[in-house]
Amino acid sequence: MPKKLNKNKSRIITGSEAIREGLIEAAKKNKNVIFQAEGISDPSSVYGTTKGLNKIFNKKRIIEMPLSENALTGVAIGASFMGKRPVISMHRVEFALLALEQIINNAAKTHYTSMGKHSVPIVLRLIVGRGWGQGPEHSQSLENLFSIIPGLKVITPTFPSDAKGMIISAIEDNNPVIVIEHRWCHYIKGLVPNKYYKSQIREPKKIQNGKDVTIVANSLNVIECLFVSKILKKYNISIDLFDLRVCRPLELSKIKSSVKKTGKLVTIDLGSKILGIGSEIVSEITTSCFNYLTKPPIRIGMPDYPTPSSRGYLKNHYPDKRKIINELSKFFPVIKKNYKSIMIEINKESKKLPIDIPDPSFKGPF
Repeated sequence: MPKKLNKNKSRIITGSEAIREGLIEAAKKNKNVIFQAEGISDPSSVYGTTKGLNKIFNKKRIIEMPLSENALTGVAIGASFMGKRPVISMHRVEFALLALEQIINNAAKTHYTSMGKHSVPIVLRLIVGRGWGQGPEHSQSLENLFSIIPGLKVITPTFPSDAKGMIISAIEDNNPVIVIEHRWCHYIKGLVPNKYYKSQIREPKKIQNGKDVTIVANSLNVIECLFVSKILKKYNISIDLFDLRVCRPLELSKIKSSVKKTGKLVTIDLGSKILGIGSEIVSEITTSCFNYLTKPPIRIGMPDYPTPSSRGYLKNHYPDKRKIINELSKFFPVIKKNYKSIMIEINKESKKLPIDIPDPSFKGPF
């Protein structure tokens, strides 16, 4: 399918296409990059991200693995000791739970326990499976779980340009990187350079400037915030919005500077609000910027119970535009004053699709 070009030779492509490009370009540059997955050559091709890899690279670099995530990860770690750079793709974040011993005790600790003599340059692509009744066991976002482990880097790319650049950076990194991909972000379209490039995996990215409140979100929640920001501009409220992108290492210098300007902080977790990444951000900001805060920070995230399968119960489960507006109304009386009009605008947009379908092209759970 031809893509629209601009003067910088960037094209408008989807997140899944951007990831695929990053994988291919990294593998073409380094012959030691190999790919491992369950269903890597399946027609769905891990949401299209591995489509055609088996036609571009020889079969020694495309490894179809049995249904044993612990073995899959162990093989990748062993291959990394022999100079390979394995990229593991798992259709769900939860599948990695079966490989935690390998990830935490082997991959994450090898560089430390070998006193820097050995490293484990593996990438684990873990996909959040929200929607289509995936329920408690197939729709979790567990970046907070992996982010407490020393030796791991944890990233959550949102936009296609970052998805490509960050996956290349992850592959080139000499230590294990966990990539949490929200499958709804696979459908987001954006300009992506038609070249080999890296995006840093060290700090948040400023998405837009504002003066009234600092919001830190990641992955799909950034898209929700952009919609909210568009509405609130009509009421002279501007958001200083950050895409967290990197959960570990957690670099907060830019966010601290923002809070000193706005005096207000909102964090939005992709996963659980309880003990989430947002809790750590609020803790650090409260400790270091307490005198600059004009209001107590607000945390938004999923409630403290498993994700339901029913569309009816899902309605109030995920962080969304309505929840963000409701929480921001605690900061800004003008939102309460115009609450009905704001909600009419949000509901008008949200009614276009069922709550568990992000895009008309979304055809099913895999």
